[in-house]
Amino acid sequence: MIVSTTERIPGYEVELLGIVFGNTVRSKHIGRDITAFLKSLVGGELQEYTDMLIDARQEAMNRMINEASKLGADGVVNVRFATSQTGTRAAELIAYGTAVKLKMI
Repeated sequence: MIVSTTERIPGYEVELLGIVFGNTVRSKHIGRDITAFLKSLVGGELQEYTDMLIDARQEAMNRMINEASKLGADGVVNVRFATSQTGTRAAELIAYGTAVKLKMI
């Protein structure tokens, strides 16, 4: 599966199949909150949150790719990520793009 933030894949014609999404909702863990709070007092990267977001982004992207596969896609173009707060202690990360069938030129 070719995944790209661009609308075209060099060397291929694309047939549009539809929009695909993948999302995950994550909540903060009290242990991570305490550690992050203590680190925020001295400054620097909050690695616990960085790791959580890396995992969430990968999971959302994998779910998007799975949706594209169900449509028979060879690729997903115009991939974007967005986040939103879904509660006081939870956030959603969503990956979305256009599933395409690729034909070599």
